[in-house]
Amino acid sequence: MKLRRMSECGQPTWGRRSVAERPILELDRVCAGFGETVVLEDIHFALDPGESVSVIGRNGVGKSTLLSTIMGQTTLHEGTIRLGGIDVGHLKSHQRVASGLGYVPQEREIFPSLTVCENLTVAARSGKFTLGRVAELFPHLRERWTHLGSHLSGGEQQMLAIGRALLANPSVLLMDEPSEGLAPLIVSELQRAIHALRDDSALAVVLVEQNSHLAFEFSERCIVMNRGRIVRDGVSSDLRADLAPLDRLVGVDVMTATRNSDIHA
Repeated sequence: MKLRRMSECGQPTWGRRSVAERPILELDRVCAGFGETVVLEDIHFALDPGESVSVIGRNGVGKSTLLSTIMGQTTLHEGTIRLGGIDVGHLKSHQRVASGLGYVPQEREIFPSLTVCENLTVAARSGKFTLGRVAELFPHLRERWTHLGSHLSGGEQQMLAIGRALLANPSVLLMDEPSEGLAPLIVSELQRAIHALRDDSALAVVLVEQNSHLAFEFSERCIVMNRGRIVRDGVSSDLRADLAPLDRLVGVDVMTATRNSDIHA
């Protein structure tokens, strides 16, 4: 997909696809929430095979709900969710995983009574991602192979959650704020691994991230959410060059944080 200029409060201005091209993931007019409560409204979103996108926004604007909706963990009130051109909106979460979705939840949700190896093996399906490849991606995790999940640090649990999702060999990987609450050294290690996944042409990645600097560095395309809607969808560098409205939408001192990150880069 060729990136064009930023769209604001409207449809994204992406290049037109050829007839042969089909998004690997597509949300069309999606409204969803919890029970009768609507959180997401009129979500239009498409992701090409191998494409990566970051999703940013203030706390409580619907970023995590977006991923939960794709995974089938919310009430879908309207609209369509397609994976590889097939409507998966009626499928349960485990069926969506079998169809090609991988999910790294914000809470990590590893099995505390299983070892690292057992946590990984329980999710494994045949494909290019194997125990060996996960061990290469996370060398630090390999050193904890026989340790119980309950004995891991927060950073190690996050690596394990990502590795477990990869072993399902998805075509689309959803990650919900993987850097949250982690020490800078661990964040750097995770960032290296996540960038390696981004560069894998066979894997599409949706990264929800509160850290706007990490989000901009991760992908050429960035989505901004506000009040349950996508309000900007476009080129990350354009967003970074126009920080004043981003500071208003994200609700933190993005300008200061981004400048500090550039200084120390």
